[in-house]
Amino acid sequence: MTVTLVWTLWILAALVVIGLYLSWTAGRLDRLHARIDAARAALDAQLLRRASVAQELATSGVLDPASSIVLYEAAHAARQAEEEQREVAESELSQALRAVFEDPRQVEEVREAPGGDAAASELAEAVRRVPMARRFHNDAVGSARRLREHRKVRWFRLAGHAPFPLAFEMDDEPPAALVERTA
Repeated sequence: MTVTLVWTLWILAALVVIGLYLSWTAGRLDRLHARIDAARAALDAQLLRRASVAQELATSGVLDPASSIVLYEAAHAARQAEEEQREVAESELSQALRAVFEDPRQVEEVREAPGGDAAASELAEAVRRVPMARRFHNDAVGSARRLREHRKVRWFRLAGHAPFPLAFEMDDEPPAALVERTA
């Protein structure tokens, strides 16, 4: 009778420990998903800021007409893109920014115009922050993916109904002439 009671207590203790471990893992996964949501919101804010500043600069009359059109259309497309096309639209804005500001003289012309120095500095700051925000987001996604790949998470369905996290892949290389000037 006492041997059965001892074994029952050991089994019960083991089940409690396993339950606590699974609960801790589920909480950790939940915190990672919250971190992904926060990082995605920060990334969206930085992308919107970059597109808004680029669009504002394109309509300011500081750039030549061809550059203004290229930059405005790319910024507008990035702001209006559906979620499925967002990575492509943001990459195209990065390419347009590099095309418009590939020549350091273009940056100097923008800076010499009235209000151009502030606009160029704001744009340089915006394009510098996008890669950092994207890196934070993708790091959080990688951590959650690694945890979700564990057998215990799959077997016990610890992720619940949360969608599988996806990284945000885009071309985010800033224009060298713009960033070098403000660095």
